[in-house]
Amino acid sequence: MSGRAPQRARSPRNEPITIGGVTVAPGTRRDVELPVARLPTDTSLSLPVAVVNGLRPGPKLWLSAAIHGDELNGVEIIREVLQQLRPRQLAGTVIAVPIVNVFGFVNETRYLPDRRDLNRSFPGSLRGSLTAQLAHLFMTRVVERCQYGIDFHTGSDHRTNLPQLRVDLSDAEVERLAKAFAAPVTVDAAYRDGSLRAACRAVGIPLLVFEGGEAHRFNFHSVRVGVDGTLRVLAELGMIEGEVVPPEGETTIVRHSHWERARRSGIVRIDVFPGQPVQRGEVLGMLADALGTRRTAVRATRTGVVLGYTRNPIASQGDALVHIADLSETARGGPARPPS
Repeated sequence: MSGRAPQRARSPRNEPITIGGVTVAPGTRRDVELPVARLPTDTSLSLPVAVVNGLRPGPKLWLSAAIHGDELNGVEIIREVLQQLRPRQLAGTVIAVPIVNVFGFVNETRYLPDRRDLNRSFPGSLRGSLTAQLAHLFMTRVVERCQYGIDFHTGSDHRTNLPQLRVDLSDAEVERLAKAFAAPVTVDAAYRDGSLRAACRAVGIPLLVFEGGEAHRFNFHSVRVGVDGTLRVLAELGMIEGEVVPPEGETTIVRHSHWERARRSGIVRIDVFPGQPVQRGEVLGMLADALGTRRTAVRATRTGVVLGYTRNPIASQGDALVHIADLSETARGGPARPPS
């Protein structure tokens, strides 16, 4: 009779993953450069990618930001999430691309040099425009390697947004992850042709799109909501263990929203803030001429909550001023509850 102690069964081990010619072993992190194109100066530009390959098997999830090159909050969100990931404690793989639109990021602009919007160019093309080629590279080298994704955005055109998710709640898996993320508001949003969200739907990959803050600068409340929500999604997928920051409350589902617009041109002062509940007829701000003699109140036409507003004081007739989620019982199919 043998005196040997029984051997413990080994835990399953994750597989290596190769991206951009770099193989990342289980339980390790590697930073990779994916070549994109050369500038007219012959300088090469590439996508910076962090690959955190967990020791144990599990889902593959990508994190992306700066698809619009001037939207910076997501860059900081991804940096902070990466600092908290430990490859030997991770199940599955996280592929992080904090700056997708490297051209716009360097030039501090939303677009690429060909003036195209990357988020209207997916799934892209191998031999199309510069924007189409970047979309194709990101789709084939990152997105299609994963089962899930979270894409980070901010407001644009001098607008700031309440931290929120924009998702398709008819997808049960998206709904599950959106509830785990628990942003103050979750908008059940329609798809737009050429968007990353539409491209992911076509290949069956659940995607959460996070919006928060404004372009060109950090908003640390939005960053904190994004970091905490992302870690809750990783926990929901079983990729990380241990305590995560609990949400302040359940996310508020929004199915309809509208913009209050300038009824005439002038200089506008907005007196509400993202997340503020408003009643129909409530004054949201004042629109006046340069001398302040012709003043018009900007009023809410419906009861709801402020999703965002313009930060540009100069308004032309018809300009979007305040974005309001409709929280009436008719719009939501239930009692209205403003986000905490």
